[in-house]
Amino acid sequence: MKCLVFSCVLNDRSDTLSLIQQLIKQTSESKTRRNMFTGIIEEIGTVVSMQERQDLLLWNGERGTGFELVVAVNVALEGAYEGCSIAINGTCLTVTNINQNHRNLTFGVAPETLRRTNLGALHTGDKVNVERSMGVDARNSGHFVQGHVDGTGVIQSFTRENDSLWVKISTPPAILHDLVPKGYVAIDGTSLTVCDVDRTNGWFSIMLISYTQQHVILPLKKVGDQVNLEPDVLGKYAARFLGGALDRVEAVEKQLQVTKYLTTGLAVVAMVLAGAALVSRKGT
Repeated sequence: MKCLVFSCVLNDRSDTLSLIQQLIKQTSESKTRRNMFTGIIEEIGTVVSMQERQDLLLWNGERGTGFELVVAVNVALEGAYEGCSIAINGTCLTVTNINQNHRNLTFGVAPETLRRTNLGALHTGDKVNVERSMGVDARNSGHFVQGHVDGTGVIQSFTRENDSLWVKISTPPAILHDLVPKGYVAIDGTSLTVCDVDRTNGWFSIMLISYTQQHVILPLKKVGDQVNLEPDVLGKYAARFLGGALDRVEAVEKQLQVTKYLTTGLAVVAMVLAGAALVSRKGT
């Protein structure tokens, strides 16, 4: 019965995943807002400064307090403009200033970004992953990365296996919920494949091939360091959809169970009445 009901629920939305993919594709191809990423890191940048500013210009002409991140880059300067989106450690940030002479970019960092990511812990000289937003006609060799970090994880261990490197990362249940073996996850903006997920002990693992080790910052980190995490957006949409579908299945099952009890009850009442009528006839 559960399979039948579940099938009916899914058939009503048989194209859901296809529609989700189309929606994400349209978002990435928007001419006015192209802030989707692939998780393929273009270069490793160097933090020039991460500091609080007291004189940031607000919409009403007043000055306010906020944080600015300055990163020295090379590749990301090409095509950069004030207001464009660039991912730093997987976090979608807006370029607020470009210094071609010193070859660096300045980004505004919001309080919510500081709460959810590891950017607040950056210091001068730290290395960061850098990726420009995906162009309209770009190939996606990774997966759809929004640059909206869900939270952070903590590196538990590094383990070598021949030329590959295993990395185990602990993270809260809310993020583990959206991770599945062989699914995608962006770690500091790097598109990687989840190998194992242990929800009981609160960790997951990934493996880096030698090429990836040379082009991202993860191998440069230490046990205990924080990493930014963004589970695959398609997986998150699918989980929300299926979660809603299962809720509807359970509701239908409860209704069917109630109907079953009522039917059984009516049958028992009918049998009792029939028996009473039979006894009454014999008595007469």
